[in-house]
Amino acid sequence: MPPPRPADPDSPVGPRRPSRPLLLALGGYAATRAIGLVVLAIAAAATGEDGLHRLKGRWDSVWYVRIAEHGYGYETVLPNGDVHSDLAFFPLLPLLERALSAVLPLDAAGAGLLVSWTAGLVAAWGIFKCGAHALGPRTGVLLAVLWGVYPTAFVQSMAYTETLFTALAAWSLYAVLRDRWILAGLLCAAAGLTRPTAVALIAALGITALAALVRDRRLPARTVAGVLLAPLGWLGYIVYVGVRQDSPTAYFEVQAAWGNSIDGGLALARFVAGLPWPAALGLTAALALLAWLVVLCVRQRQPLPLLVYTIGVVLVSLVGAAYFGSRPRLMMPAFGLLLPPAAALARLRPRAAAPVLAGLALASAAYGAFTLLGSGPP
Repeated sequence: MPPPRPADPDSPVGPRRPSRPLLLALGGYAATRAIGLVVLAIAAAATGEDGLHRLKGRWDSVWYVRIAEHGYGYETVLPNGDVHSDLAFFPLLPLLERALSAVLPLDAAGAGLLVSWTAGLVAAWGIFKCGAHALGPRTGVLLAVLWGVYPTAFVQSMAYTETLFTALAAWSLYAVLRDRWILAGLLCAAAGLTRPTAVALIAALGITALAALVRDRRLPARTVAGVLLAPLGWLGYIVYVGVRQDSPTAYFEVQAAWGNSIDGGLALARFVAGLPWPAALGLTAALALLAWLVVLCVRQRQPLPLLVYTIGVVLVSLVGAAYFGSRPRLMMPAFGLLLPPAAALARLRPRAAAPVLAGLALASAAYGAFTLLGSGPP
């Protein structure tokens, strides 16, 4: 009689105890964010600033809290006459803030931090799963930790939507990789209620299904259902804004008023051209590095849904007319960009990789504290 096969950790009937690589991924990610918070607390104490307020009570966080407490309908007019409407912000985070603040001893701002920090761990878990599926558990661990030391990873500790969106996107992609299309579609629909970047995730599911159709000349019903479910959240909110404003293009008009219209990258090109030549040269080098990372992702033969999603997030982040400083933050959910360096680190001995990760964590934490206590998040 053959010996019993070990249980598949990804199987619904597999062992419930977390595996060691998963614990390393979540522990490593949590450590990077803890370092960021400690450095922020030290810097805030040294400068007399309120670090916690910078995480939950400034910038976009204020808009989400206002929606959670009062619903949609607020507008502010800038001195130049531009009108900023809260309809530019998708509803899932404020809905969660409102729900949690109703059942927990937290205000909406505190609930936003709870959602963000919890979603960060869930995102790291999903990122680990995607990386482990593509290149093995060691690479998955390093991928999750690298996402925690991304240059603008301090946003992951704020009451923003990046961690919530990335968690939904990572698990949706992993569901596709495991051929669980209905779950993938539901998670993608939820992501579409979180950020407009969900169009990249919708495209990833659609193109993956199309590739399967070309390869197999048929699509299972569950795949069709997942693809049909995927855009419902994003489309639903676009329709809601259109009905509310009595215009089918209302959402895009609201975004344009915020300066977030799609211009194919012209605003980015003008920004680079208007910089002093040393800064323009440095920024051009950074964009070239980004392009090289995308090339490495293709050469690495990443799973199709992850590759399409990663490239989609990068393109969405570059073709808009938004303030340049926000683009690194907008690209942060594209965790597939970190898979090539994660694979490179996986080839090192742990004693060699650990100092690299520690240095990156400290650098990310220092940059986060400097930005949060300065001009604010990009």
